[in-house]
Amino acid sequence: MHLSTLTDRLDETLRTDAYADIDASANGLQVGPEEAEITRAAVAVDAAVATVEAAAEADADLLITHHGLSWGGIERVTGKQYRRIAPLVENDVALYVSHLPLDGNQELGNAAGVADVLGLVDREPFGALGPEHIGQRGRASDPVDAAELATTLDAKLDTGDRGVQVLEFGPDEIEDVAIVTGSGVDWLDEAVDAGVDALVTGEGKQKAYHEAREAGVHVFLAGHYATETFGVRALSSQLDDWGVETTFADHPTGL
Repeated sequence: MHLSTLTDRLDETLRTDAYADIDASANGLQVGPEEAEITRAAVAVDAAVATVEAAAEADADLLITHHGLSWGGIERVTGKQYRRIAPLVENDVALYVSHLPLDGNQELGNAAGVADVLGLVDREPFGALGPEHIGQRGRASDPVDAAELATTLDAKLDTGDRGVQVLEFGPDEIEDVAIVTGSGVDWLDEAVDAGVDALVTGEGKQKAYHEAREAGVHVFLAGHYATETFGVRALSSQLDDWGVETTFADHPTGL
């Protein structure tokens, strides 16, 4: 499949243009000739030397990542940017990036993947950012307590040695859950306004402790990397359906 055809399909599926004015990431094709032929792709959370090298070792023509190389433009290809772009060019590996579009997609996105793990039903978009959303909200089919929800996340996500951190300030029974993966604790106010029992995200900030305590809401910090493997894995399955062989370049950060 031609790279231009593949990227057009991805852009349409992920509604890339809808996030153009609200995402600092230059989503879409960031590196590579559009006329290239793609037979094998690698997916990864981060575009870094380690994942580019893994893609090259897997003989991939394309690397698809959640976190890319261009955040507001690249003025000079030197230093860190050179070290990351050079192996892409040297190994003829193109780079396609989907940041917020892959967070917000209600079927293939990161939050949707976490919702699948938790078995949430009656789902709807959550995590407003301008006219779009970057998360998902749902209801547990059976109420759970904080320890049970944390155990489920620990079992299904690669949270590393630290496990899931819990700010346990919410009700004894958790029914309504909001999810914004990665660095999503800034949507705690929206979670409180929505009346949910818990917010599941990746990493926290100091202020979240007191805000969650005062609002009576649980906050689950399951790791930035761990909560954001779902989107690229879902894209891997989508590419398989399109006839492009894929591999997952897993490189956990523990964060």
